[in-house]
Amino acid sequence: MQQEFHRIKRLPPYVFNEVNAMKAKARAAGEDIIDFGMGNPDSPTPPHIVEKLVETVADPRTHRYSASRGIPGLRKAIAAYYERRFGVEIDPESEAIVTLGSKEGLANLASAITSPGDVILVPNPSYPIHQFGFIIADGAVRNIPVIPDEDFFTALDIAVTQSVPKPTAVVLNYPNNPTTAMADLDFYERVVDYCRHHKIYILSDLAYAEVYFDGPPPPSILQVKGARDVAVEFTSMSKTYSMPGWRIGFATGNKNLISALSRIKSYLDYGAFTPIQVAATAALNGPQDCVDQMRQLYRERRDVLIDSMSQAGWEIPSPPSTMFAWAPVPPAFSDLGSNEFAKLLLREAMVAVSPGIAFGEHGDGHVRISLVENRQRIRQAARNVKAFFGRYEQAAAGTEPRQAVVS
Repeated sequence: MQQEFHRIKRLPPYVFNEVNAMKAKARAAGEDIIDFGMGNPDSPTPPHIVEKLVETVADPRTHRYSASRGIPGLRKAIAAYYERRFGVEIDPESEAIVTLGSKEGLANLASAITSPGDVILVPNPSYPIHQFGFIIADGAVRNIPVIPDEDFFTALDIAVTQSVPKPTAVVLNYPNNPTTAMADLDFYERVVDYCRHHKIYILSDLAYAEVYFDGPPPPSILQVKGARDVAVEFTSMSKTYSMPGWRIGFATGNKNLISALSRIKSYLDYGAFTPIQVAATAALNGPQDCVDQMRQLYRERRDVLIDSMSQAGWEIPSPPSTMFAWAPVPPAFSDLGSNEFAKLLLREAMVAVSPGIAFGEHGDGHVRISLVENRQRIRQAARNVKAFFGRYEQAAAGTEPRQAVVS
């Protein structure tokens, strides 16, 4: 029996699949693909975190079910982190919860607070779960701009005054994936003031809080007076401590939202494996030199990428934050769109990137480049790109068949 399922029908084919299939085929043929596609940290988890995991997993008592809200020690460590980093006091009992990465937390909170037809405001482009978490929950997503400027507030006001029903929540993500845009406290204060007035919840994704290069550290929305009346914030251990496969993160803020997420999770999981939670506690409470080293690593890779690609003829803005560069599709290829350009780049330069269309239609003029290859590989990628651009220019000038390059 073949049957179409309602929620599955609302999900478009995953845009990354086509590029991923091409990567797999090329690698099977022995091609050396320089992969900037997935934001998957390549550095090992710091040794003291791994050692704590190994120590804890040796105790068979930790092999039992854990707690879906997270062990008390980790929730206290989360509160200590917020106090130390942002000057914000968090009640670990009522204002913090451990999640299986920020992605799971966002998706489950979407399920908890969304009724069919509820309107949710989501930036476009954005990380896919920001939009599709609510679509899966039968919400109606309305797009707003990403850049935190006056146009954002104009669009926010139009969306609120013209949406029926009134929006339930607005999603924010700074430092932003994929655009790398950052927001300051003045922006957060205006958003909090507006959303408190209109009784709209705020879901802030702060997964890249510690991956910044220029200017002051990114703030938390919870630093704003009154933010906890409407806001909850998600953070991840994945990027800060190179723990992507460990699937551990947390949410803090508004008690009602934390309680709703806790109730949903109590039906769905028993929490992350206890040794992982103990190791995450060690990460938050332990030495933070590894975070400084992570930041320096991505800064160096960013600088090499921007410089070497510029020499190759691809001008890419230098990202102030995150582990990505948001690269405009070069003018010579703008008519292709981001997906076709990404496929062409993979086929002709052996360089894999993420097409901007995967993050929403307003991302189609860009591709996302992840800083997950070392500096030597980045320079090699730039040489490959330069050679490809040269062949394309020759083809465009009529010295060789253009169709052979783009087909």
